[in-house]
Amino acid sequence: MPRPSETLKLGLVTDLGRIDDGTFNQYAYDGLVQAASEHGLEYEVIETESRNDYERNLQSLIERGCTLIVTIGSTLGPAAERLATRYTSVHFVIVDYEPLPDSRNVTGLVFAEDEAGFLAGALAGLMTDEDVVGFVGGMDIPPVLRFQKGFENGVAHTNKRAKALSIYTDSFTDTAAGEEAARELIGQGADVIFAAAGASGSAAIRAAAQAGAWVIGVDQDEWVTTFQNGAVPGAERLITSAVKRVDHAVYTAIDQAVHGHLRAGVQRFDLSNDGVGLAPYHAADAAVPSEVKGKILEVRDGL
Repeated sequence: MPRPSETLKLGLVTDLGRIDDGTFNQYAYDGLVQAASEHGLEYEVIETESRNDYERNLQSLIERGCTLIVTIGSTLGPAAERLATRYTSVHFVIVDYEPLPDSRNVTGLVFAEDEAGFLAGALAGLMTDEDVVGFVGGMDIPPVLRFQKGFENGVAHTNKRAKALSIYTDSFTDTAAGEEAARELIGQGADVIFAAAGASGSAAIRAAAQAGAWVIGVDQDEWVTTFQNGAVPGAERLITSAVKRVDHAVYTAIDQAVHGHLRAGVQRFDLSNDGVGLAPYHAADAAVPSEVKGKILEVRDGL
């Protein structure tokens, strides 16, 4: 009987965007490539250009012989689950999605965005001078809502005087909407802005940082991506990012499949298993008081 690794061919379908777009499309790809390299597996990748293409893209990977397909984003989940009922020999791994309880060949990778958001909010509450902070959301899907709720709770935990404002762009790709949201929040007095809105959010924090606000990135370390390791103006205003280790989660799922341990259902990644956390302070390190850093460590240990 062949080992699992001898029958695995990997596939990846991104959500809208590309594998080098600095969002978790890229980090899921990184996790897949790492696993494929370590285990000597073939893989195919399709970058989604329209939501109408979700099912077509998944079907294409099945026809190319992929037996484990990673999909990115909760909006892809329903299409993957529909195909999972028809192609029971293919295992689907869906980032940011909780599959139906009776799904036998679907694994959802979910994250404790509320924990990462809480840490971001706690830091924002300590860093604001105006007692007004802002949140930019993309679409009102569960992961974004968890980020927002955690952020608001974190702000309240460290600064009961602070007011948390929020604006949704209704898009993860509309950079102009992200920039406008940042301007609107700053106009309402926000001096710390946290964005969880994909490329829209990256545009929001870039615009806010260049306008002089403190900003907090999301999903990955946006010092590396959005601010290109400090090369982009405003990088010194990025105090941290609320990181989701999508690369770690995707790698873990594939590694489990290779060893025959991948199970259907939900896998949760949180602070306890290095699934979420805060990125380094980078160029803002000297501007973050030592007592603030200490408080954030205390808050983290208490979650």
